[in-house]
Amino acid sequence: MSALTDLSSFSAYPIIQAPMAGGASNPQLAAAVGAAGGLGFLAAGYKTSEAMYEEIRQVRHLSSHPFGVNLFMPQPATADPSAVAVYAEQLAGEAAWYGTPLGDPESGTDDAYDAKVAILLEDPVPMVSFTFGCPDRSVLDAFAKAGTYTVVTVTSPSEALAAQWAGADAVCVQGLEAGGHQGTHRDDPQLDGAGYGLLSLVPQVREAVQIPMIAAGGLMRGGQIAAVLAAGADAAQLGTAFLVCPESGANPLHKRAVTDPVFARTELTRAFSGRPARGLLNRFMREHGPYAPPGYPQVHHLTSGLRKAAAAAGDPQAMALWAGQGHRLARDVSAGRLVELLVAELHAAREALA
Repeated sequence: MSALTDLSSFSAYPIIQAPMAGGASNPQLAAAVGAAGGLGFLAAGYKTSEAMYEEIRQVRHLSSHPFGVNLFMPQPATADPSAVAVYAEQLAGEAAWYGTPLGDPESGTDDAYDAKVAILLEDPVPMVSFTFGCPDRSVLDAFAKAGTYTVVTVTSPSEALAAQWAGADAVCVQGLEAGGHQGTHRDDPQLDGAGYGLLSLVPQVREAVQIPMIAAGGLMRGGQIAAVLAAGADAAQLGTAFLVCPESGANPLHKRAVTDPVFARTELTRAFSGRPARGLLNRFMREHGPYAPPGYPQVHHLTSGLRKAAAAAGDPQAMALWAGQGHRLARDVSAGRLVELLVAELHAAREALA
């Protein structure tokens, strides 16, 4: 078993860099956060198992500090093919405008999950987290035997209980304020936008489970970290705050948009992926969000080429500009400097409370 058996053992400070699929959470960012005393994360979502392993190899080359890898759980086949086909017809004009064909919605629903799990069990990393569901107990037990600490993303007390019963070491409690995809275990369109805010959710999960908690959703300042720790969390996970750092692999257009006054607010949308995700409100979301069907990852595959073509054309109005509600508080500083600022603000907030 690994010596890292407690959440506080992974980093000097209770600050975790969120795994942001799509390129932002690269080895350079994870290594920089780890070197500064936080916990860096890689995002294996939308990558092949080979690409995931190559990024792990790079982090190990860059840093000796602990780090984590996030996996997307396989999704049930619940999408209505006819609804996805109708949405594809609606997007035909976008495809013509950007000069790119729409993607194949049936490109797969498991994100190479089994292959990634096999690699991580054969060559273990310190921490593995899961999004869009909870693994079976057999999988979590296998990671425990390999010495890997496991974290399951949850958005409600009932999901947290399910993760504890399955044998997870900790839960990452995600509030509605979070940027990117909502990590709900079951995608129910009738519940769109009905999730919990973070400071409401953390105490409820704290009373429901006994395992450690990581709080995530809209956190941008050390004072907010102090608040979620006081509410019962053991650590805080920040994504948008690290998105704009120079080490981040996010597209430069995305980085600039986070603090651009043109993008005044965020909204939850299914427009890009078929699953609720929070991003900066842009033209594509306004025009297509109301008509996007539930269907992840089918809609993600359908729009993937469009998003890439928009980025290549320098047009952020058709990109998935994932960002949390606190995006305007983002600071264009290095990842190491950001950790320093957050720690100083955390200490100041604790002293003020004392």
